[in-house]
Amino acid sequence: MKKSPQLIILLCLMASVLFVEGCKKDNALPNTKKPVTEEAAAEIPPATWQEHWFEHVQLLKRVYYNDHIAVYYDNDMPTNVTWPYRRLDSIWRYTKRVYGDFGTDKRLFVILHENKYSGGHPSTYFDASHDNRNVIDVGLTGSWADSTGQPLHITAHEVGHIVELASKGYHNSPAFSLWRDSKWMEIYQYDVYKSLGWTTVANAWYNSMWNKVDNFPVANTRWFRNWFYPIYSQYGGTATLNRFFTLLAQHFPKNGTDYARNMNWGEFVHFWSGAAGVNLKAQATIAFGWPAAWETQFQQARQNFPNIVY
Repeated sequence: MKKSPQLIILLCLMASVLFVEGCKKDNALPNTKKPVTEEAAAEIPPATWQEHWFEHVQLLKRVYYNDHIAVYYDNDMPTNVTWPYRRLDSIWRYTKRVYGDFGTDKRLFVILHENKYSGGHPSTYFDASHDNRNVIDVGLTGSWADSTGQPLHITAHEVGHIVELASKGYHNSPAFSLWRDSKWMEIYQYDVYKSLGWTTVANAWYNSMWNKVDNFPVANTRWFRNWFYPIYSQYGGTATLNRFFTLLAQHFPKNGTDYARNMNWGEFVHFWSGAAGVNLKAQATIAFGWPAAWETQFQQARQNFPNIVY
């Protein structure tokens, strides 16, 4: 049947309308009123979080989240401070890549305060005190504007505590009584900054750590210069740092998922020697001295943990 020009035009117009409407449906935005499944809702960090630990009593508000971090500010924290979103995301992703996951919730929960709760503390997924989340809670006296100086360093420091307190599926830090609050963090932070390509930050951190002096375990101890950096630079870098925690998880005594006790100095040197793949007694002597008691502990550690070899 021969179609008139008018009919052909009409059919073409109808086809065009149907095609456009079909495209609209295919490319339409998802229905935002679609019910959220219980599983999907559980993956979304809460919009608010009431602090209930130590002296902290703030109602926190979530200001940012993705699959790796969730950031919370109290009412006095400036919301135009956004660099922690990027910096802490990078640090936490790198940390998980090197040291493994920390529990089933893959996120780091970052809580920041301005001009209150000066200092910081960590909590891990083992700890009910912070609702079994991996948390850094940091208060800064003054501005958070600097993304390369003290505000960055104090947050990275707290992430380093999560590594020592909860890596490889075990809780607590057997070495904490020896290296105390910050010595492990000095090499952890250097490695993080260097590995993420933050060269200016890494170099500044290296320079500030190089001449740092402590009074433990003896006066004029230089932990970074004479212990951690030589191990890091000569015996495997990042992999060696990770291997220390792997060896702890494999060999050090435990009660369930908690480490059973602290290390002594001989065990400390033995485990780090295993991580480095070389006997570090000589390096320990340079860094800390070598009392007779340590020699006894060291030889005992070699007997107690014979599968740590170097």
